[in-house]
Amino acid sequence: MSKDSKFCPGCGQPAILQTLYRILQEQKSEEKAVLGLDIGCSLLAWDFLPINTFQTHHGRVTATMVGFKRAQPDLLSFAYTGDGGAYAIGLQSLLWAAKRNDPVTVIVANNAVYAMTGGQTAPTTMRGQKTDTSPGGYEEDPMMGPELVRNLNAKAYIARTAMNNMKHMKECLEKAIQAQRDGNFSMVEVLSFCPTNWRTFGPKTNEYLERMKEHFKLGEF
Repeated sequence: MSKDSKFCPGCGQPAILQTLYRILQEQKSEEKAVLGLDIGCSLLAWDFLPINTFQTHHGRVTATMVGFKRAQPDLLSFAYTGDGGAYAIGLQSLLWAAKRNDPVTVIVANNAVYAMTGGQTAPTTMRGQKTDTSPGGYEEDPMMGPELVRNLNAKAYIARTAMNNMKHMKECLEKAIQAQRDGNFSMVEVLSFCPTNWRTFGPKTNEYLERMKEHFKLGEF
């Protein structure tokens, strides 16, 4: 069983992690899975799941888990990161892992802000979105991670889902794991709640995520 959450109340990331663990339980693969955590809110997953987990440097989780997979090819290697770690400081590592078709699974929690440091503009901040560093509304379009990665590797499994659609999220993660088992790169971006930095309460948090879906289309790429 997972432990008490260290994430902010209402954060979507515990549900993402618990869904991953549920799949590993169903596949009887808990002892064969290793989870690498990026710096940022993802580091709060330290010791959250009863599987082997370790912390990496910011933006280096994909590269670290690629190295782990090469050293232990029979194990399942997961890189867990936020949109900042994946699409800003970690973009180079992500793109080259996808291009090489390294058999790892990258899970990206996209909440459209730098959440750990207070809600600043991130690579996935949407046009018009107000953040601490764009109080008048962001003036650019967001980074579209899955669409970018898709262009590099026709064999990879690439998907975007949302944590308020648990059935679809579980299906995407299951396919991503199977892709890794088949020797291919896989990445799942999950649109995730961040009521602390969105400054939303109750149903407004879900409404915010639904608005995100207008910018970030769900599905397999």
